[in-house]
Amino acid sequence: MSEFEKRGNEIRKQSKALVLEFMQSAPECQPGNEGIRLAKLFRACGFDWGEYKKSTSSNQQYWVVALVRELEAEGKVVRVSESGPWRLI
Repeated sequence: MSEFEKRGNEIRKQSKALVLEFMQSAPECQPGNEGIRLAKLFRACGFDWGEYKKSTSSNQQYWVVALVRELEAEGKVVRVSESGPWRLI
């Protein structure tokens, strides 16, 4: 594994920890509550780089889908409905 891959892995690890910490602090993300939409989670965690040509804010959030899916696979979060918000388990 290259140095760049190692650093990228660390960034992903820190990003997952940040999202989980945010969700633990947000009332709407608590088990049994309504949850949070991905766009709001993305922006609340500071992942939005702003509007750029062919890289709008809404396009930038797609990588966070993989992040929450990993948290889901780890049994830490759940999607409330098929197209709905996310919350802690």
